[in-house]
Amino acid sequence: MESINVKLVVFVPLSHADIIREELGKAGAGKIGNYEFCSFSTRGIGRFKGNEYSNPTIGKAGNLESVEEERIEVVIPRKILNEVIEKMKAVHPYEEVAYDIYSIEN
Repeated sequence: MESINVKLVVFVPLSHADIIREELGKAGAGKIGNYEFCSFSTRGIGRFKGNEYSNPTIGKAGNLESVEEERIEVVIPRKILNEVIEKMKAVHPYEEVAYDIYSIEN
């Protein structure tokens, strides 16, 4: 029986992109055929404004902030998704980690 995969997309400041990629790979994400630690990245600008209860890693609560980030995409077997997310969050610098999970049709 073939495993069902999903795609995890996470947004991370450039300073932590390599750390996140490494942790995702060690947790079992990014396996495609005979290859491991596979990922795809693009760069962009993340924007946010924390409220009075926030504790932003970058910038100050109440200020509109812009941060150069990487969007990192990896394929993950659904059966280990929760474990991978836990490990990713453990090394991610943000108080609130922005990530998406997509179904994969193939």
